[in-house]
Amino acid sequence: MVLLFTACTPKIARINETVVTEQRQLDTLVITAPATMEEATDEVYKLAVYNPSDTQVNDLLHTKLTLRFDWEKEQVIGQADLKLKPYFYPTSILTLDAIGFQINSIKLGDGTDLKYDYDDRKIHINLPKNYNRSETYQVLIDYIATPRGEGGSKAITSDKGLFFINADGQDPNKPQQIWTQGETENNSRWFPTIDNPNERCTQEMYLTVQDKFVTLSNGLLVSSTNNEDGTRTDYWNMDQPHAPYLFMLTVGEFAVVKDEWENIPVNYYVEKEYEADAKAIFPHTPEMLSFFSEITGVHYPWQKYSQVIVRDYVSGAMENTTAVIFGDFIQQTERELIDGLMNDKIVAHEMMHHWFGDYVTCENWANLTLNEGFANYSEYLWLEHKFGRDEADFHLLEEWDGYLSTPADNLHPLIYYGYDDKEDMFDAHSYNKGGSILHMLRTMIGDDAFTTAYQKYLEDNAYSAVEVDELRMAFEDVTGQDLNWFFNQWFHKEGHPQLDIEYAYDDGMAIVHITQMQNGDNVPAIFQIPATIDVYMNGQEQPVKKEVMLNERVQTFRIPAKEKPALITFDSERSLLAEWEDNKTDDELIYQFRHAPKLLDRFQAITQIEDHEKWNQILPDALHDAFHGIRQIAVENIDTEDMQEAVTDHILYMAENETHSEVRSTAIMLLANMDSSKSLAIAKKALNAKAYNVQSAALQTIYNIEPKEGLEGAKKLENEEKSDIIIAVSAIYAAEANAERLPYFEKNLENVDGYTCFDFYENYVNIISQLDIKHLSGAVKNLENLGTDMKQSPWRRIGAMQSLNSLNTIFTDKGGDDKEGDMHSYLEKINAAISALKAKETNPQLKAIYENF
Repeated sequence: MVLLFTACTPKIARINETVVTEQRQLDTLVITAPATMEEATDEVYKLAVYNPSDTQVNDLLHTKLTLRFDWEKEQVIGQADLKLKPYFYPTSILTLDAIGFQINSIKLGDGTDLKYDYDDRKIHINLPKNYNRSETYQVLIDYIATPRGEGGSKAITSDKGLFFINADGQDPNKPQQIWTQGETENNSRWFPTIDNPNERCTQEMYLTVQDKFVTLSNGLLVSSTNNEDGTRTDYWNMDQPHAPYLFMLTVGEFAVVKDEWENIPVNYYVEKEYEADAKAIFPHTPEMLSFFSEITGVHYPWQKYSQVIVRDYVSGAMENTTAVIFGDFIQQTERELIDGLMNDKIVAHEMMHHWFGDYVTCENWANLTLNEGFANYSEYLWLEHKFGRDEADFHLLEEWDGYLSTPADNLHPLIYYGYDDKEDMFDAHSYNKGGSILHMLRTMIGDDAFTTAYQKYLEDNAYSAVEVDELRMAFEDVTGQDLNWFFNQWFHKEGHPQLDIEYAYDDGMAIVHITQMQNGDNVPAIFQIPATIDVYMNGQEQPVKKEVMLNERVQTFRIPAKEKPALITFDSERSLLAEWEDNKTDDELIYQFRHAPKLLDRFQAITQIEDHEKWNQILPDALHDAFHGIRQIAVENIDTEDMQEAVTDHILYMAENETHSEVRSTAIMLLANMDSSKSLAIAKKALNAKAYNVQSAALQTIYNIEPKEGLEGAKKLENEEKSDIIIAVSAIYAAEANAERLPYFEKNLENVDGYTCFDFYENYVNIISQLDIKHLSGAVKNLENLGTDMKQSPWRRIGAMQSLNSLNTIFTDKGGDDKEGDMHSYLEKINAAISALKAKETNPQLKAIYENF
């Protein structure tokens, strides 16, 4: 571990619990600069990378778009009517973003032709005079846009801007759709605009489509007009200003389920077969609108709230003002959604953006966390409100893990003007760390101050673009505190604390000794951390609390105690984003599990107790814990060969009666390893459960106990298309290793998606590897076809690649080194298929992953 060296470095030793500091003078440091300018290098005299906010020359006031679509050519045929004025200084030049356009004409509002230069990315228009900031002018552009992607990022996999899905209508398994994805600056691929986050304008949109299609755009649908040619023109009006990247449209054959909240239209757009499930897919939407209006102190500020699901979406979801787009991974039946909170979190995230992101917008991508941090933290706030603090804290653990797993060489400041590419800002810093920092700020200043401060921030900056200092000043104005230190270390510096914590008792004092271990090169060597220390005494109902400020590299806190405490906890509020080496004994962790109040206390204990016998001491309590996540961890870690009778009885009870489907399915999976006459009967009963994951676990358990009955059950469920059931059936068929089961795998290769692909394709590899080698060619061809079809989801394509790689490894081990044998020729086919996937792949993330194969 690298230490931060200073001119005088203390060396710490511990003698009989007494800290001894030895001062050691280091050699003199000499710093020199080049003697002449010629000796200077670019690295010595080089400004740091700085990506500024866009300079506003002209202010876009209003955008009117009249659009129709050529499905065959995948083109947008448009007329744009733009109203503008100079931002401050007089100007005779208008520059617009327009990528890959055919420009037919550009005219002034009065019809005068305007001269312009166009480089396929920006239009530089010569205005007829020098306009000043009190004068508005109108520009009319007739154009054809052919959106083409040039790249993508981990968060948004294509920058194409507008997408035609199944444009020729030849794929029977996919609807025809058009949809947009404007973030970051990609809406200028389908309409001319000033494509920057610090711009905003009102809009109108006229969309002419075949009458069978439903359209959606920002704002309200004012009219629909049937045309003589069998088309229809829908007129959408958005009379509140918002950023151009938030403009959207969708076209498709959607079912529209109508709802309402305080006289505001709330509509859900889904594929027709999911019409009955729409409100379950978008859970608690009206209730969320009430909740977020209340906690922000700003009544939902827009005209409507619509949510639409599209196919082949290039991101998770997008907060287009009044019309959120979601990927189809959230489109599930009510049965599939049992006990799942993913949709709750995504709906909350995108809704909160309508305050943080749409109403008040980051002025540049370096400040993206002002959008994404608050949206991320809304997930915590909603879970806390609707499902309780335990559920919210469990989610916070996942958020921490997402950020803390960032490689050290990828750390950067939360507010990061030095990014290489604006797309890189969509990472675990802007999202996970941003939300976590807000949680710490809330804990530090209190709930009332926290909500009052961000209400002021919203009110002061309504319909405008902001940077982080405006957030800081709002919090300072409310609290009366100077918060520069907090914002500097958490927003403007990179990294997080790495703490080594030791607990002791000596001479009537409970002792907490903390060393900050983080690298001090780019990360602050010392974080300033306000925290609460709780000291628990045996027989005492409540702990002694001490407020402390950690502000030294090595620091010791002493709290009076008449006897050795049963437990001491640092950061008892459990809000600090940090890596910990929390040196508690197993006995202290047992006490913590039973007495400390937070979920994170129990989670730490159940995951860190090392002694098996001592872990078993808390097992009964864990199995009865009020929170399903703790019960889940307990069931997952049970040793079925060393189960006490009471634990055995309770697992049988949970397999039959547990209320949370994930915990119940895990308990059911244990039945096959338990010596109980009741196991098979309980599994058979669970086969009729409503939750698919419980059914899946029951089927696999029946097979493990009575293979013949399990195989019969699998045959009965062969036509079930839900992923949990497909995985269970495929696992059983893979274990059977019967070539007659191959058609089941082949028909379902395209019926699985997301993480399910990996399990299903692994089962496909397992059965192929056990069968006669003559079946290998067909499997390789199936996987090659799947992986080279760019219309397939990225999950299926990478699943195909991993499967081919697994087959390569398996058959190499079986004798592929024999250059003359049949096995070698099959391996050549596998490697040729792998090469074909690499050559065909267009997704930059998958291409990077494929380098490892």
